[in-house]
Amino acid sequence: MLFFGIFVFGYHASAQIITLKGKVSDEKGLSIPGASVKIKGTRNGTITNTQGTFTIDCNGPVILSVSAIGYTAKEVKVSNTNNVNIILAEDNKTLSEVVVTALGIKRDKKVLTYSSQEIKGSDLVQGKDPNLVNDIAGKVSGVQITSSSGSPGSSTRIVVRGASSFYGPNDALMVVDGIPIDNSETGNLNSGPGSSRIADIDPSIIENINVLKGAAATALYGSLGANGVIIITTKTGSTNKKPTINFTSDFSFENPLLPQIQSKYAQGTNGVYYNGDDMKTSTSWGPLMDTLKINGQPAKKYNQSDLFFKTGHTYNNVFSVNGGGAASNYYISYSNFNQQGTVPTTKFLRNSVFAKYSAQVLPNLTTTFQLNYTNSQNNRLPEGYALESPVWTIFTAPISYNLLPYKNADGTQRLYRYSRNNPYWVLDNISNKSGVNRFLPTFTADYKPLRWLSVTERFGADVYAEQDRYHEAAQSVSNPTGRIVVNNTNFRQFNNDLMVSANHQFGDFNIDGVIGSNIYSQYTETAYANGVGLSVADLDNISSASTVTFIENQYNIRKIGFYVQSNVEYKKFLILSLTGRYDGSSVLSTAHNFYPYGSVATSFIFSEFFSKEFQDIMNLGKFRISYATVGGSNVAPYSLTTPYISQSKDYIIRNISFPYNGQAGFLLSPTLGNPNLKNERINEFEAGFETGFFNNRISLEASYFAKKTVNGLIPGVSIAPSTGYDGTTVNTGIMQNRGIELLLNVVPVKTKDFTWNMTINYSRIRNKVLAIDGDLQQIGNGFTTIIVGQPYGTIYGTRYARTAQGQLRIDASGLPYADADQGIIGNINPDWTGGIANNIRYKQFNFSFFFDVKKGGDIQNNVDGYGYFYGTPKVTENRGLRVVPGVSDATGQANTIAVDGQTYYQRINGVTESVIQDGTYIKLRNVSLGYTVKPSWLRGGPFKAVNFSVTGRNLWIHAPHFTGGDPEVSSFGSSNGSQGIYSFSVPTSRSVDFSMKLAL
Repeated sequence: MLFFGIFVFGYHASAQIITLKGKVSDEKGLSIPGASVKIKGTRNGTITNTQGTFTIDCNGPVILSVSAIGYTAKEVKVSNTNNVNIILAEDNKTLSEVVVTALGIKRDKKVLTYSSQEIKGSDLVQGKDPNLVNDIAGKVSGVQITSSSGSPGSSTRIVVRGASSFYGPNDALMVVDGIPIDNSETGNLNSGPGSSRIADIDPSIIENINVLKGAAATALYGSLGANGVIIITTKTGSTNKKPTINFTSDFSFENPLLPQIQSKYAQGTNGVYYNGDDMKTSTSWGPLMDTLKINGQPAKKYNQSDLFFKTGHTYNNVFSVNGGGAASNYYISYSNFNQQGTVPTTKFLRNSVFAKYSAQVLPNLTTTFQLNYTNSQNNRLPEGYALESPVWTIFTAPISYNLLPYKNADGTQRLYRYSRNNPYWVLDNISNKSGVNRFLPTFTADYKPLRWLSVTERFGADVYAEQDRYHEAAQSVSNPTGRIVVNNTNFRQFNNDLMVSANHQFGDFNIDGVIGSNIYSQYTETAYANGVGLSVADLDNISSASTVTFIENQYNIRKIGFYVQSNVEYKKFLILSLTGRYDGSSVLSTAHNFYPYGSVATSFIFSEFFSKEFQDIMNLGKFRISYATVGGSNVAPYSLTTPYISQSKDYIIRNISFPYNGQAGFLLSPTLGNPNLKNERINEFEAGFETGFFNNRISLEASYFAKKTVNGLIPGVSIAPSTGYDGTTVNTGIMQNRGIELLLNVVPVKTKDFTWNMTINYSRIRNKVLAIDGDLQQIGNGFTTIIVGQPYGTIYGTRYARTAQGQLRIDASGLPYADADQGIIGNINPDWTGGIANNIRYKQFNFSFFFDVKKGGDIQNNVDGYGYFYGTPKVTENRGLRVVPGVSDATGQANTIAVDGQTYYQRINGVTESVIQDGTYIKLRNVSLGYTVKPSWLRGGPFKAVNFSVTGRNLWIHAPHFTGGDPEVSSFGSSNGSQGIYSFSVPTSRSVDFSMKLAL
């Protein structure tokens, strides 16, 4: 009805005497798109196009009322001319309030009915992280970011307002200039994390990022936006501007953040020295190094971490050109990024080209074409506790043993223990390489047939080809005959939006609306070949394998969507927003493949009723409330049917293995398909308020949200064996998230020469699993367990046997022991998170620093867990007798039996609860000092601007309860089941970056 009303209103036409043309610019000469131009005293008006130009019919001399968000409104008298140039001054009261929302629609943040938070591109590049997601960490309330590893190019997880899906992806949707892009984790063919494909995006091309958090903000994206949306807007050129050339060069040093490892005791057991050659053992429970002599000489200490890890280096060079004419603009950028990791042979290389061109083809038609091409190369090594992982052996190797040379005289591996590879042998004989060629083209056309009506066509694609290769030479412990894996992926994703938008002022009401359609398709093709038994040494080709297993997969998803949004504003103080979307999906049955989503939201800007004098004190006061329902499209392709699966030689049926006489064999999958599956649904309520004081010198935003996931997909639910199947997938999960978010911005000092900006954010989220499937109370999820009544991300495992009062039970030998029943031993979710950012400018100097805080959130520290057996954690340096506090099973009294350190730690090595550590930390994530050369010093020279800066990352971490290197990592990647575990991953780094920026 709102759209019907807009068209009924029509537009006012008067006797046409002249057609007035003009342009609206800022004080710097840059065009202002979207500015309102009205003839005072009439309804006749228009808005400027993307080039800042406009045309309007007038009758004789008129007064133009011109306004734009972020600028002071202005009235201009026009007579005896048909061309006018209007310059608007910036308005500090509303500056920087224009944000990019869903589908690339720009709106005044003041009238938004939901929570969003923007980060400027300059703040991103200041962080100096190759993955732009890591540069967001700690800066946005309600958003938790977790890195997986310090290996170059490693994946990062970004979750908005807590996990919403049981087994589907929980990462936020990435959108670049209105086009959704893929952010899958790819590239790893062994243990450990892969790379997030967002790493293909060069942070230097980003103008800003806006985080849409709640369902009301993301409803226009339908099922794709259920987990929140990260809106990335790239840079654009400037009209009427000569070419400006910018060059930036960065160089940084990285040093690993290492776990706490003991440095006092030699290899051996029970105090007896083992030399690692003819006497081998994996443990370091030998004698003190200070008293140990080998061949009559004091034993030499080998700091295995210092010897193995190196100082990493990162080079980043960016070259860009931008400018434009009266009716067009362009921006072109090339970047070369080269990161050499702290583990030898690991690296991440990225070459990226970005180009954007906009042109006003007709007075009412503007087109934009852009292309982002990236070639990335990633070399990594196995991580975690896989036998091939070099970090495992480095962290557990005895300090009395020299790991070099790594070969014996006969060419076999040399190592102090059995069942592991020498880490230096791994460097020369194991590799995991991946290469990606990625194209992100986008075409946008904006057509304005009427001054109040516009039509937008936007088409974009995300196309990449990835080649992954894993090579493991013969004599490896895990694959003695060698192994080669080749994995090729072709990914194609297309997105098309056709939108019609209208805006009309009718008396005290301002109504704008959008109606549109979306077509989305995704195709993935993988070809995986695994070869073992390498017959030709040093030939990295799968043809040298004696046995090859090949798997080929193709997946195709298609979706269509129709959406509408209307925003009704009354006297600038009351806003009503309605959104509806109707989606269809090819992966669902005809009974469920179309589904509606929607939202209703309102905001009340009570500061509009203040007197002008009081508005000088409190310039903004707003309440907002919304309710939305969206869905997660987590049903995988072909999940509705029961497919046939190729049988390998390891699967024997009646003494027959396949292939049989050269004939391949297929059996129905043991998992029964469910034709009645439907999308998960998220219902969310949000309320908040926003305030601004002293022209936004102080601003506060607070939000409360409560969302519930229903129809949660639960795979692997057991069914009766009589069906012939092991399990199936059902829509029975229910989960809720509730939380509060606070964002405080303060400008304590603001003068001509000195400015101090401070931003504080705080988040507290509580999650609870309400149901899994009927009476089913728990189900596994990787390193965590899903349990009814508990938070999503509960750690479940072996725990200490305890009395009813919670004291440890002690056996007859004086040692604690594991309870016969496993139980809940941890929760990976933090109690709260926060961040404090400060940016100080004094004349030509700029100084910024940022603290990131997390309270709570348990971590399973497997480096200590396995290390307790080996005697390598720092805590095991205390090896004297001790009496373990607890109650003796034998006497019922306090334990009095003393045990030595080796006996104690090797006992608790079998109790997972012993290595659950509180992940609380305070991190000085970023410190930067920069200097911009005075423009007067550059007059007469070739440079328009010169800037130098030095930046430090992770300079200080206070983690009082965690004994690993960095409490912010999850060692096995960004998936749901990989969280909350620290286990022999490549350490993250502390770095110092030097940067130079030049403008010509």
